[in-house]
Amino acid sequence: MEEITTYFPDLTEDQKDKFTRLKDLYKDWNLKINVVSRKDIDEIYTRHVLHSLGIAKVQPFLPGSKVMDVGTGGGFPGIPLAILFPEVEFHLVDSIGKKIKVVNEVAEGLGLQNVKTFNCRVEEVNGQYDFIVSRAVAQMETFVRWVKGKIAKKNKHELKNGILYLKGGDLTEELAIYQTAKIYPLSDYFKEDFFETKSVVYLPMKYKG
Repeated sequence: MEEITTYFPDLTEDQKDKFTRLKDLYKDWNLKINVVSRKDIDEIYTRHVLHSLGIAKVQPFLPGSKVMDVGTGGGFPGIPLAILFPEVEFHLVDSIGKKIKVVNEVAEGLGLQNVKTFNCRVEEVNGQYDFIVSRAVAQMETFVRWVKGKIAKKNKHELKNGILYLKGGDLTEELAIYQTAKIYPLSDYFKEDFFETKSVVYLPMKYKG
């Protein structure tokens, strides 16, 4: 937990409580349904929670905005972001039912009122969002195709509406066709070695009416 409070010193007592309880909830559920690798569960605050919150360093979400987490798996980055931004509506999507079951149980256990889940493919979700977030579920070109038509028209944030994507490694080739993509290295925000090769990729997307 210390990593979280170091980088996010303005957390309320309620947020601190939720982040503290998050680890035990995941440990418990991971014994039943494996959504976090065994070696990662003890590093959950660095490798999963803080990693997810890297998106918040690039673009904090304003109250009343809508964010969709595609291929959320066990709830990352959606659950940590939902704790950090309680007045933002988060829709967490995954096609694997047992993963969504864990997400539902964790969200309920933490008392998160701003999380809705969808057990389906993202193409089946109807709705438009200020931002679409994810953690490296596909190559960018594939991902862009999946979420086409799901970006809201009105921009409320400093960054224009679009994709905020957690990715690792050399992204030069993958992003070559996207002239407007911007890479934010997470090592600019977090000092842990884990973040040396990790980035948030931001890709603005136009509303398609």
